Amino acid sequence: MSADIPGALEAHESSNSAPAHARTGPRLRWNKVPEVTLYFWVIKVLCTTVGETAADLLNEKLGLGLTGVSLLMSALLVAVLVVQFRTSAYRPGVYWLAVAMISIVGTLISDNLTDNLGVPLETSTIAFAILLAVVFIAWYRSERTLSIHHIDTTRRESFYWLTVLFTFALGTAAGDLVAERMDLGYSLSAGLFALAIAAVAVAHFTLGLDAVWSFWIAYILTRPLGASIGDYLSQPTADGGLGLGTVITSVLFLSVILGLVVYLTVTRRDVREPARPSAQAD
Repeated sequence: MSADIPGALEAHESSNSAPAHARTGPRLRWNKVPEVTLYFWVIKVLCTTVGETAADLLNEKLGLGLTGVSLLMSALLVAVLVVQFRTSAYRPGVYWLAVAMISIVGTLISDNLTDNLGVPLETSTIAFAILLAVVFIAWYRSERTLSIHHIDTTRRESFYWLTVLFTFALGTAAGDLVAERMDLGYSLSAGLFALAIAAVAVAHFTLGLDAVWSFWIAYILTRPLGASIGDYLSQPTADGGLGLGTVITSVLFLSVILGLVVYLTVTRRDVREPARPSAQAD
């Protein structure tokens, strides 16, 4: 999915979607989110894969139990988000570290509900979908736009990261529901989610599906896609995987993520400098 999906309405949104009070006064900061390019989607899927495999790896190796690992990773996520909120502009290293950490925490939240509390995957999937819808409604009622081209206030950034967290939790539950509860297997599940993302792209480019909603639907679907890929690579062959293990899979994907983040930091290929100040108010 190209940068055009969230970008097609950029000019319209920047001039019309923001409330009147948000278009006056001094600019507080640059946009805190990267441009949505091919690099964005590749790193996003890689982060979701790492979130799945790293959560399993940490649960197996640290000896803290699922609850202990969840508390530890949640604390680390809070620390990373504090750094992210304190930056004045998009920083690839900090931003993608936050995404990777949220991917792990989102997986652990879903796993805790399923494994520790016995919540059925059907229930958690529906619950996370409702929570995500509530966040979207609150975000839009507050800011009159869900565009990621204007994540340039503390309030909008808060809505953005809360949305990202629930997309990961929802994607984990939905992915497990399709792959395990429905017994479709990891490879078939990955193929189905990839087809769903392709359908969203077709709907956007040929049927005029709204650019912002196209982006968010695809964003949600990349989570179960990445999780299914991670499980397929890491799980034993007896369970339908390739048997690479969580260590090899996690290290492999983290290495690729690191290489891409370094490349983007140097080249700034995912940064678009605004043509004029885009003042926002908290």
